[in-house]
Amino acid sequence: MTEPDNSSLRVLATCTGGTCPTIFATDQGTILVQGYPVGAEAAGVSVPSGEQLVEIPHDLLVRAARAAGIA
Repeated sequence: MTEPDNSSLRVLATCTGGTCPTIFATDQGTILVQGYPVGAEAAGVSVPSGEQLVEIPHDLLVRAARAAGIA
């Protein structure tokens, strides 16, 4: 995981060690996701310019939802 050096970010969920997928909550009510890039063509979807797909483990998303109080 990359530790945020920005106090406006809060780690909701991460893996158990190293630099790996992490989900952050921002002070603007949004979520940032650090994950492994996946090409739109490989995923079989169309992605608008300026956006990209990232892959994270399913359980990471579940833990983030619980940490945010929405699951």
